[in-house]
Amino acid sequence: MPSIPTVRLAFSPDADDLFMFWPLLTGKVDADGLAFAHERVETERLNARAEGDDPPDVCAVSIAQLPAIAARYLLLPHGGSVGRGYGPVVVAKRPMRLEELSGLRVGVPGLRTTAHLVLRLLVREATSRDYQAVVVPIAPFARIFEALDAGEIDAALLIHEGRLSWRDDPSLHQVVEIGEAWTAATGLPLPLGGNVIRRDLGPEVIARVSDACRRSIAWALAHRDEVLDAILAAAARDEAKVTRARLDRYLDMYANADSAGYTSDVVRAIEALLVRGHRAGLLPGAGVELSP
Repeated sequence: MPSIPTVRLAFSPDADDLFMFWPLLTGKVDADGLAFAHERVETERLNARAEGDDPPDVCAVSIAQLPAIAARYLLLPHGGSVGRGYGPVVVAKRPMRLEELSGLRVGVPGLRTTAHLVLRLLVREATSRDYQAVVVPIAPFARIFEALDAGEIDAALLIHEGRLSWRDDPSLHQVVEIGEAWTAATGLPLPLGGNVIRRDLGPEVIARVSDACRRSIAWALAHRDEVLDAILAAAARDEAKVTRARLDRYLDMYANADSAGYTSDVVRAIEALLVRGHRAGLLPGAGVELSP
């Protein structure tokens, strides 16, 4: 079998990404003669990297970023993070309704993120106006909460573990649960993130890499406790102070059967998200093309 250059993976510091790739990176599954090198990069930087001059071969991205990178990447048919009636959460220091976000400063994890896109669609539908997006990167983890406490922002859009840990602060109030609102509006799950692979790797390499990633996810799901313990032992996301119980809950939400492969309703949800974003003038128009 001919050798190929090392496959460069880039994924977020988030626990569900590490969960899915851990078996592949630690030799728990056969890599089919492929060599992999990885880096863990904050979510919005991943979106930018996929669009930039030195794109990774395989990259975790926000689903909302797919149209911008469609000419370069295919969406892998596995590795997705999907919310079924749940998703990112908007919180504030005082009780408020969704429509009150119009014109306020809302801390967001990135302008390319799915969470930001869906929140903009919801606020526009409710008010025909927008909010003032203030980018607050998710690393360090506590920064978004510090921005709220300091009055730098009026509300915060929380993704990753933050959508669970905010409840530790009794001063915070939920404004809207994005996944609930999306499902109420569409009847569909909320596709938040996925893994993409460069088209120029060619069909043979794409198929081999895809199969290796698929087997890694399957191994992780079949040996869930072992991978969970390894993530905790490595002090993943130390600054988030994630307990085993909270990590277990988080992986239940975003590293599950939906990660093993996109079901038909998730594919419809991806299409609906991109169509709605395009019609609102927030996304370029591009279809979804899955790799083998």
